[in-house]
Amino acid sequence: MNEECLTLKIENDIAFVTLNRPDKRNALDMTMFRSIDNVSRQLKKNRKIRAVIVKANGEDFCSGLDIKSVLSQKSSAMSLLAKWLPGQANLAQRVSYNWRKIPVPVIMVIHGRCWGGGLQIALGADFRFATSDATFSIMEGKWGLIPDMGGNLVLREIVSKDVALQLTMTAEVISAQKALECGLITQVSENPIEQAMQLAGQIAERSPDAVAAIKKLYQQNWFKAEWKMLAKESYYQVKILMGKNQKKAVKRQSKPEENIKYIDRNRW
Repeated sequence: MNEECLTLKIENDIAFVTLNRPDKRNALDMTMFRSIDNVSRQLKKNRKIRAVIVKANGEDFCSGLDIKSVLSQKSSAMSLLAKWLPGQANLAQRVSYNWRKIPVPVIMVIHGRCWGGGLQIALGADFRFATSDATFSIMEGKWGLIPDMGGNLVLREIVSKDVALQLTMTAEVISAQKALECGLITQVSENPIEQAMQLAGQIAERSPDAVAAIKKLYQQNWFKAEWKMLAKESYYQVKILMGKNQKKAVKRQSKPEENIKYIDRNRW
């Protein structure tokens, strides 16, 4: 991880990831792509964290792709798009997709511009809290491109198809309020980092095994056949019941005065 463009700090079992190219409006260059990929992989393996909060320094969350930097060398563009198999995520897609693979809630705290690649990153999270003056755009159409950084996986889950088509075809810049109304973000707040920390704290009080199972169940089975959802519900429930965290959850509810700690979550 490059400390200059991205920082990671873990406090009270919450991981804080900060985009840190404020002089470039946190635009994505190759170093930023690789740093996000690396830190998200690192967090996926961390069994002690209970939540991830992603925020940014400077005036904007992320203004999109640093086109001059990335396209100055053809090899850079090719390294973003290269993949071994069509169904695998390439580097460009992993900066969004990797957040979905972390078995704890990932919360984006957004301010200023959240455009193009910046919005693709944010779409990979489970929750998006934004300031009232934040703006959003699926900007790729402006450059004659399609959005190809993995955010479409979430876009199809949170907005209707006609809204997705309109936002993508027009590359329109919309306000936080409009983004909230169409389902693109979770909440508008004057203090989104406080709201994010409050939500992270609430979820941290629940069994980490149950939280990880819920995230995986919903992400991998939301659009699958009914029998597959039913099968996965049963499978994950049995797996949870066989672990120690579920017993601790029951004890915690029956004896709230005791300081009962969960053990590290199982691997999901």
